[in-house]
Amino acid sequence: SSNRTGSSPLTFILTGIPSLLMSSYWMALPLCCLYLLMLLGNCTLLWIIKTDHSLHTPMYYFLPMLAMADLGLSLSTLPTMLAIFWFESTSLRFEACIVQMYFIHSFSAIESGVLVAMVFDRFVAICYSLHYASVLTSSLIMKAGGGAIFMRGICVVLPIAILIKKIPFCRSRVLSHSFCLHQDMLRLVCGDVRVNSLYRLTVVIFTKGLDSLTILLSYMMIIRAILNIVSQEARAKAFSTCISHLCAVLIFYIPLIGFSIIHRFGKHLPPLTHMLLADACLLVPPVLNLLVYSWKTKQILRWILILLCRRGTQQRV
Repeated sequence: SSNRTGSSPLTFILTGIPSLLMSSYWMALPLCCLYLLMLLGNCTLLWIIKTDHSLHTPMYYFLPMLAMADLGLSLSTLPTMLAIFWFESTSLRFEACIVQMYFIHSFSAIESGVLVAMVFDRFVAICYSLHYASVLTSSLIMKAGGGAIFMRGICVVLPIAILIKKIPFCRSRVLSHSFCLHQDMLRLVCGDVRVNSLYRLTVVIFTKGLDSLTILLSYMMIIRAILNIVSQEARAKAFSTCISHLCAVLIFYIPLIGFSIIHRFGKHLPPLTHMLLADACLLVPPVLNLLVYSWKTKQILRWILILLCRRGTQQRV
């Protein structure tokens, strides 16, 4: 096999934060707390939506999908990041690196697709409000919408993992991040990467590129429809239903666009800049999405306050 050195399997060396001692527990502890918040928060969100029947409406059916995509992103990066900062373990087998890369890119594509589905929901609700209940039914959302979004994320990234498994790597196997990314792994390839690069570019254009364009055009039509509403109160109410989703879109796409620009044109910048932006792409959305939807959705906020008050009462007893 081209990805073996003698009889030993190929391994990659992951990178922690530059200029930071690997044994720094002060970095590992906040990371543990952050992951715990993401896991507990998103699991609680899923439980609340399942329990509260007032949230069983088309508008909130997409929220569990977003929470699952966030959970997937969090769990994809959790093992290697904690291994680096807590256990000082930086080596990762080639096969494990491919699996992690696959899940990171797959859940990222799924989250992008969920954001498109959510803007479609807002578009129909505001621009075609009379047809909203008939167009967006629970079966359509769960079976057709959810299935298509998850299958797209799973299928489009699979050839990336298959293609990179067949190409040889050079002696330098030090990756630039605390997890495996496709563009980072391609940097270490000795052979021809044109096919891999071309397919990756095609995937990016037809997933995140097309998704971001769809979201932009949808919001242009939504804003035009809102401005045509005569009543100022109704106009404000219609716009308020879009705020949470708009925040989720900005939270997801701003770090992603920033990282893409830095990766392409910021080769002269220090490694810390690249690392922080890559970490922001994967760690920021799961935390901030949770906070935004918990704060802006009254039913979810009420449930969280009930759970916190109940826990506080039990501790006093």
